[in-house]
Amino acid sequence: MSWFDRARPFLALSAALAVSGCFQPVYSEAAHPGIAEAMKQITVVPVSGRIGHYITDDLMSQLNGTGETETPKYRLEIKVSQTRTTPTVESQINLASSATVTETANVTLTEIATGKVIYQGQSAAFAPHDLSLNDYSNLRAARDSELRVARSLADEISLRVAAALGSKS
Repeated sequence: MSWFDRARPFLALSAALAVSGCFQPVYSEAAHPGIAEAMKQITVVPVSGRIGHYITDDLMSQLNGTGETETPKYRLEIKVSQTRTTPTVESQINLASSATVTETANVTLTEIATGKVIYQGQSAAFAPHDLSLNDYSNLRAARDSELRVARSLADEISLRVAAALGSKS
């Protein structure tokens, strides 16, 4: 066994360690110093409705998941609209076999002190679910779709807000 065969694992480990510091998240603290603190300073205006409650709750957890309260510097307002479509209908019983919940959110991030709009945009998400002859199953499936849509919208909104705050600084 040559010296190179014995040194190969150490060379591979040192190469992996050298390259490991090259990768970082786009909106990380290292890429945009102060982004985590800026996200904690956003107050989310409660959104009306059941889906609005889910979106507000998810956003509050994502923006300030530490539980610490900061002095709000930004205000995040969201207006949602929901549609429910049934694209397929069983021809024999003339009932829909699936439905799709579509949620659209108009988002505005405003700096409280100046009233300047930092970000304004629209996000949309949808989630399909199956329908059956059981009303409780339909209700539960629709509620699960609403939860998935709310989580998807909250994820997209928090990423867009982070991008807006990251490009601002």
